[in-house]
Amino acid sequence: MSSRIDAYLEAHTSLPSDLLQRLYRETHLKVLHPRMLSGPVQGQLLQLLSKIIRPRFVLEVGTFTGYSALCLAAGLQPGGKLYTIDKNDELAPLSTRYFKEAGWEDRIELLTGDALEIIPTLQVQFDLVFLDGNKKEYLEYYHRVLDKMPSGAVLLADNVLWDGKVVQEVDPNDQDTLSIMEFNRFVQQDIRVENVMLPLRDGLSLIRKL
Repeated sequence: MSSRIDAYLEAHTSLPSDLLQRLYRETHLKVLHPRMLSGPVQGQLLQLLSKIIRPRFVLEVGTFTGYSALCLAAGLQPGGKLYTIDKNDELAPLSTRYFKEAGWEDRIELLTGDALEIIPTLQVQFDLVFLDGNKKEYLEYYHRVLDKMPSGAVLLADNVLWDGKVVQEVDPNDQDTLSIMEFNRFVQQDIRVENVMLPLRDGLSLIRKL
């Protein structure tokens, strides 16, 4: 979408908290590739969905600086927990500092390592899942987590339009785009779920387990 539409969307979306605004600014000032951060519009959508679903357990694959984790944790039930997984431990001090400032260090657990190895070790059922990790591994994340979701649980997958490359001629060596397209095809054909793809930012799929 055009920058004017993006600005209009942001102007007509509830403002993020002061904490989220400060994390947004610090990410843009200090971290490479700050566009990986969810941002105010998508972050507000994640937060509202979490508040509507009222999850007991949430799984996030791809923490980055923790913006989306803070949004997803906003709707947790009392005693609930969000597990967020990231391979990069260099950003952990930044994200955990904001988790503590929010007073949520007891409800957000940051796990560092390979999500494909960590997910099978988590012995809980997830009411809400957000995939925003390695694009080549989306379908593998999906296979590992779907059996850990009860009926009615929701999975969100980010970047499913991948800069519009999913509707362009694809370089056979572009594994990220090919993997995203394979994931999108599989979800569309999976009789265990119902889904809708939204053109929000880089594309967001909402997938509900039947």
